[in-house]
Amino acid sequence: MSFDFTTILNRQGKDAIAVDGIGHGTAPGAPKDGFDAIPMWVADMNFPTAPAIQQALRARIEHPAYGYFAPPRAYYNRIIWWQQTRNGVTDLSPSDLSYANGVLGGVISSLNVLCSKGDKVLLHSPTYVGFTHALENNGYTIVHSPLKPDGQGCWRMDFADMAQKLEQEKIHTAIFCSPHNPCGRVWERWEIEQALAVFREHDVYVISDEIWSDLTLNGHRHIPTQSVSPDARQRTTALYAPSKTFNLAGLVGSYQITYNSWLRDRIKKEASLSSCNNMNVLSMHALMGAYSPDGAAWVDALREVLSGNINYACDYIARRFKGVQVFRAEGTYMLFLDCTDWCTDHHSSIDRVLRAGWDVGVAWQDGTYFHGPCHIRMNLALPISRITEAFQRLDQYVFNA
Repeated sequence: MSFDFTTILNRQGKDAIAVDGIGHGTAPGAPKDGFDAIPMWVADMNFPTAPAIQQALRARIEHPAYGYFAPPRAYYNRIIWWQQTRNGVTDLSPSDLSYANGVLGGVISSLNVLCSKGDKVLLHSPTYVGFTHALENNGYTIVHSPLKPDGQGCWRMDFADMAQKLEQEKIHTAIFCSPHNPCGRVWERWEIEQALAVFREHDVYVISDEIWSDLTLNGHRHIPTQSVSPDARQRTTALYAPSKTFNLAGLVGSYQITYNSWLRDRIKKEASLSSCNNMNVLSMHALMGAYSPDGAAWVDALREVLSGNINYACDYIARRFKGVQVFRAEGTYMLFLDCTDWCTDHHSSIDRVLRAGWDVGVAWQDGTYFHGPCHIRMNLALPISRITEAFQRLDQYVFNA
């Protein structure tokens, strides 16, 4: 079965912030005359979604009534099948599942159960900017535990720093990002086990964002946080969605796995209080189309494409962009470029580097929003022809100008 990952989509005027937002607000600046924009900032994909999803949506849209509904058993069965075949989860039941209007909505519902307003919450840095905005907007205080390169360029958790901050700051809830955005780490089992041991020792509940779990690259495998121990299973609530995997963010819809019934009941109650945390019928059918054998085949093909894109970009950076450091992402489709040495060598700033890229149409993202002091986040979920064009422009006009 072949899928299309080479066509360059024209997304202008098609409800795409990644394209229509360029040049406005905090988005990348518009390119100068003579350059088209290559969208490499918003974390959605510039590929058409899986055909199985379009088929499922068309089939549902053909019936001209879209009234009140309840998710059928088939919806839960698709999630259970997906988690079993993709992540090795063998004991999931419908009662363990709850709906969330997006992962960040599920994060906040969970925090509202586990914390009081003003409480401190542990997150690793660099930190997904969505966490920052969601927590600050809802009255929570973020305490960062920095990830550290291990000497081979691999980002690692600092377990001693985590323990120290949990104790000193009297923290009882942590947000765990697995795979990690923006660093691209796919945590190994021993790392998750050690992190959860730290959380257990300090009586900390864990909200695990696993939205990127399907997009592991170059042979890496996702380990569900809840699977590493019986304690982790009870201590953790985990959030998933097909949106990143299948480019469905505009349809909205996530799901939450919580084995601890005491915690699950309270999260579901909290999520219901606004009366707005309701599933969309088309989003539901999109998930059922995605979580199918045809959807799985599409994801497998996508992972090969993304692995190739990541490898091309990292090899190009190592060969041509002296002073730019990057970890070869093990998951997601993002790169987090560290331009510290390049900026020092060229007496420049990260702002100048960003703008030089924007001027020639490379619409990459300011990494300072993610607590990367001299960093740029870069989306590589594009046809390879667009990526090669972007890197040639960066070579000629930015890093070797």
